[in-house]
Amino acid sequence: MAKPQHLPRHNLELAPDAKGRLFFDKNQFCDLSEVNILHSGVDTVRQLYRGYLKTDLMERLEDYSGFMMLGGYEWVAGRIGRDSGYQYKLQNADLGLILLIKNFNVKIDNNGPHLKIEASPHLIDEHTPYELQGIMNDLANEVLDDFDFNQSAVHIAVDVQGWEPPSDIVARMHCRSNHVRQFDSMDSIEFASHSATYNRGQSYLFGTASGVQLAIYNKSIQAKAVDKLDYWESVWKRQDNPFEDAPYNYDPEKPVWRIELRYHHSVVQQFSEGTTMAGQPVVFKSYAGLAPHLDGLWKYGLDSFKFLHRPGFFHPFWTLLAQDVKVQTQVKSLLEKTDYKRYYKTSTGFSGKNIELLLGNAISLAARERLTIAQLLNALQTLPFWPTIKNFYQDKGMSQGEFYHHIEKLLKERYLRWGKAI
Repeated sequence: MAKPQHLPRHNLELAPDAKGRLFFDKNQFCDLSEVNILHSGVDTVRQLYRGYLKTDLMERLEDYSGFMMLGGYEWVAGRIGRDSGYQYKLQNADLGLILLIKNFNVKIDNNGPHLKIEASPHLIDEHTPYELQGIMNDLANEVLDDFDFNQSAVHIAVDVQGWEPPSDIVARMHCRSNHVRQFDSMDSIEFASHSATYNRGQSYLFGTASGVQLAIYNKSIQAKAVDKLDYWESVWKRQDNPFEDAPYNYDPEKPVWRIELRYHHSVVQQFSEGTTMAGQPVVFKSYAGLAPHLDGLWKYGLDSFKFLHRPGFFHPFWTLLAQDVKVQTQVKSLLEKTDYKRYYKTSTGFSGKNIELLLGNAISLAARERLTIAQLLNALQTLPFWPTIKNFYQDKGMSQGEFYHHIEKLLKERYLRWGKAI
């Protein structure tokens, strides 16, 4: 399928204008002159590190729960659940950092991915990417010996007024992922790893957490729900003209909608392995190294999740986001000099024995639990190596439909052959 085109833009005098807010399509036009882009930037940074855990720190964490000092800062320390992937957490919400320490899947005395540092929006906003990287590196040095970068993850967000998602946005959003969720009340994972639940507004989530996700939601309601509205209003008012009621001043009576692209660290790694500049590979494993490429990731995301006006053409609002938004101005963008591609490890030349064993065992377990084919497919698609499984069968000549039918046939066979004896 050919990439959709952008509709031509015109100014209020109806003259062609690369920055115009009038979009013409045949005998119709779309007026986005009232859309106000209040904020664009990085909302979340997660920097992963690997190395050897410092013995003295682990002894302190093992025997301690409460307040403790590390790196010149005071932290709330404690154990956390296995679902996080880590065993201990140090949190300082005033500073705006969380340290997740000791990977559950790696022995304590082994070199491994033992540290993840999460930075809050206000800390990201207050520092350049290089300053923030320095703060995180200093803390990594307090936790690990011989630390090295193990990739970063980012959420890129744009906040707007004067636009809200149409009721048919799900039907008009074209993307590879089959994972689409729509909420009348929204669960939003925020800094400090808490879920905020509220019962007004609506939100949309496209894609999976282990890949690239697009989230569109009412930020005004969400910010109020987590008691961060005062902070975000201060951000949205930065461009206001205090001496007049300018059309692009923030209006507290109108909702603010957020468009957010979330990049898992494994996806950032794919970009690091596949991106080139002047034919040479570009490698980035730290947030500071990724910063010049944030505009590239933003535009890649808007091309991956295609909000269409009609077949073959982007919606004008998507054009506005793609052509007018700059993620951040603290670091010079390398967008124009860089060819952004994701490198996918394929199953070519791989016997696939492990894949077939895994799939067979998964189907047997699904039959034992009396899962439907839909439940089984949903479970399989949550696996981080699901793309490798699909690629393996595609390389064998199976279409996606044939592959799903193959799984359905195997599940049905388990039921018919073994029945309730499973």
